[in-house]
Amino acid sequence: MQEDNNIHTEETNIISDIAYKYVPYWPLFIIITLISLATAFIYLRYAVPVYEVNANLLIKDEKKGMDNSAILESLNIFGGKKIVENEIEVLRSRALMKEVVHDLQLYAPVYMEGRVKNASAYTVSPLKVEVKQPDSLREKQKLYFTYDTKQRRVLFNKQYYDIGQWFLSDRDSIRFTKNQNYEPADQERPLFFSLTSVKKTAATLLKNIRINASSKQSTVIDLTLEDEVPRRGEDILNDLIKVYNKASIQDKNALAANTLAFVEQRLHFVVGELDSVEGALQRYKRAKGIVDISEQGKVYLQNVGVADQRMSEINMQLAVLNQVERYVISKNETPGIVPSTLGVNDAVLSPLLEKKYDLEIQYERLKKTTGENNPALVSIRDQIEKINPSILENIRNQRNSLNASRNNLAATTRSYTSMLSTIPQKERELLEISRQQEIKNNIYTFLLQKREETALSFASAIADSRVIDYAESSAAPIKPRKQQVYLIAFLAGIALTIALLAFKELLSNKILFRKDIEGYVSWPIIGEISHEYSEEKIVTGTGKRSAIAEQFRQIRTSLVYLGINEAHKRILITSSISGEGKTFVASNLAVSLALTEKKVILLELDLRKPKLSGIFNIKRDVGVSNYLVGHAGIEEIIKPTAVHEHLFFISAGPTPPNPSELILNNKMHELINYLEQHFDYILIDTAPVVPVTDAQILSKYCDATLYIIRHGITPKMYIKRLEENNKVRGLKNTAIIFNGLKTRGFGKYGYGYGDGYGYGYGEEKIKKSKSNKS
Repeated sequence: MQEDNNIHTEETNIISDIAYKYVPYWPLFIIITLISLATAFIYLRYAVPVYEVNANLLIKDEKKGMDNSAILESLNIFGGKKIVENEIEVLRSRALMKEVVHDLQLYAPVYMEGRVKNASAYTVSPLKVEVKQPDSLREKQKLYFTYDTKQRRVLFNKQYYDIGQWFLSDRDSIRFTKNQNYEPADQERPLFFSLTSVKKTAATLLKNIRINASSKQSTVIDLTLEDEVPRRGEDILNDLIKVYNKASIQDKNALAANTLAFVEQRLHFVVGELDSVEGALQRYKRAKGIVDISEQGKVYLQNVGVADQRMSEINMQLAVLNQVERYVISKNETPGIVPSTLGVNDAVLSPLLEKKYDLEIQYERLKKTTGENNPALVSIRDQIEKINPSILENIRNQRNSLNASRNNLAATTRSYTSMLSTIPQKERELLEISRQQEIKNNIYTFLLQKREETALSFASAIADSRVIDYAESSAAPIKPRKQQVYLIAFLAGIALTIALLAFKELLSNKILFRKDIEGYVSWPIIGEISHEYSEEKIVTGTGKRSAIAEQFRQIRTSLVYLGINEAHKRILITSSISGEGKTFVASNLAVSLALTEKKVILLELDLRKPKLSGIFNIKRDVGVSNYLVGHAGIEEIIKPTAVHEHLFFISAGPTPPNPSELILNNKMHELINYLEQHFDYILIDTAPVVPVTDAQILSKYCDATLYIIRHGITPKMYIKRLEENNKVRGLKNTAIIFNGLKTRGFGKYGYGYGDGYGYGYGEEKIKKSKSNKS
């Protein structure tokens, strides 16, 4: 329970401190906050609203089980599985974004001139600007043009041009085309366009676009773009998806085209051989007059044909393996030219080649968007280098197996050839020719089948992604948000005011707060005196009930705690520098003590700059200096005052040439002893301690020292060293009076800089005039 009370007290103290410190400046808070809100209003008036555009793309990720149906899989024989993370990097690539800039002519944005700020004319301009070679255009700003709707011509650089007509503009070939997104504006204003480099435009778009996976387990990619024109943002995202799918299909078509070219090459060769064999067969039959062959010849042809077909398949497989081996040995990481594996029905080689191809595609895509030493790029390159030995080892194993099979088939063929001795010469020759024909015909049929499969895959190539949602903009702008802007402006106005006040006080090298004093010295602060705006030097007296008079009464009461009594009655009053109000404090404290019907003597011992005589209208012709040099007696220098009958005064007298040495005179001790016997209180006003040593000399004659620190006047550097220096040149029994406290902020009754609150509760009306004077 005690802890809860402590927490509540601390929170209350914090709130009180904040109120105490800043509430007096409430007009300044209102003014700056109103200015901040006005600034926010102007910003909202002319700020261009920004819309959010979103699209979703589904990727067939090999890690997350996104597969085609059986029919699509059979058609898409060159399709490769993808990884979502890699596809995100591809979508972020500069290459794709440059294509988008090219497609939408974003390098030549058209603007509508406004009174304060220009606005995009993506949908309100009837024309778009196209550059023939945008990659090498020269950047230009504010090229005005006018469209004549009646003549359908464009006025540019004081010349008319037809729609779609190419013309030179500072070595750039440009033309105006119709804007398909044109929607007439409510108010027609001058139109102009600018030319910006494709590279810079693409970089700007990439900064504004966000491409991320919707979740860790999902294969859906979310594309988000913030744009001032909703239609333009939708076009950018839709075109980015189109360009991405187009690039994916082009990769597949490159592989299919290479396979098709290989098949066509083989077909051309086989057709030539088949034509030659069929021609030879026809000529042989015509020359020999052969119509049919025996049943034995048919059996021979059937068996030899099967063996020869198998031999041809093996030879073709060996040729394919040789081509694949050359590809692997001589290939770098560039994808796109993968040899066909037609006829090679190996369950290991095809997946290895497919994986190698996919890795090379990923490597090529990432290479466009990342550096050479990027970890992802290095990882893919290492995988490619590791998979090559596996492919070569598989090829060698298959080659050995095929060579063994070919040797077996050769032996079988030789056995069949020995049967020819039992067949008549004509039939044997005919069977030999027929055998070659059947072999070539089977190879031809096989290649035709593979060509059709490849052509069908080429024609039916589809992207390995699917658009879930095409780009669509938000119904309302996401920026700026009116309520949020006003809230930020309101808080900014308050924060700025606090910062200004804190900065002002932070830069000050003067004592401003009581806590500053308490942080530097451990001496007690026995009183605070508010700033006196009137011209009066004596603010205490009989019947005076002002706030400042009450403060002097409080100080008078506090003297008891310093040990001031009938036995200890000598009080020294000093300060750090001139102007801190020690004379003002000394005179008014003396009057306040005299009001208690006690005899009080006030000594003017600031021999260099005496000011007390002027306050009490007493001449300085005879004073302490005359006594110390032996030219006057004690009774001669003690003078009554008109302020109060119990208050007496000793002036400084004529200014001596050596005040410090004069104070060291033994007569000072005699004077103090005499006054102690005849007065109840002895107040000594002496010089400041920083410039001279008078106060340290007089301190040994006194029972207590009142050290005056004035708000906004006393430098912090003197107070920081005050207690340390006092250990060497000590002031006896020191206490502090914080003088000249002004009200903070605006008005006369705001919070002050000391411990208490405003000092406006007295009977007298405070009039703003001059400050306290020493």
